[in-house]
Amino acid sequence: MASPSSSPSRKALSKIACSRLQKELAEWQVNPPAGFKHRVTDDLQRWVIDVAGAAGTLYTGETYKLQVDFPEHYPMEAPQVIFLHPAPMHPHIYSNGHICLDWSTGYAKKFLEILLTNHDSMRWQLSLAP
Repeated sequence: MASPSSSPSRKALSKIACSRLQKELAEWQVNPPAGFKHRVTDDLQRWVIDVAGAAGTLYTGETYKLQVDFPEHYPMEAPQVIFLHPAPMHPHIYSNGHICLDWSTGYAKKFLEILLTNHDSMRWQLSLAP
């Protein structure tokens, strides 16, 4: 069985996806979200992000790694986002790092939105109803 970080067979990014990701990455580098650090690589289609556990929570002092794989037609298709080992203990995160929410319901998108944009305010205590 392949590990989550192994490279699946991926199609090259569309021109729109490539342009969008370059813009988002440039914005990230100028104004990164607090508690998040993008690990620079030459693979625009896969980002690895260090996530610092928020102070005063179960995750204080911990650092987790998120792997974000962008599909060919991003942003029209959702990226695959997983935590690399070891994944944080959370009701919506499986031990293998996969986020236990369905993109079609909007919960997974909201989960990532909160995670990536409101790190300090949510303090790693998410309470999204299934």
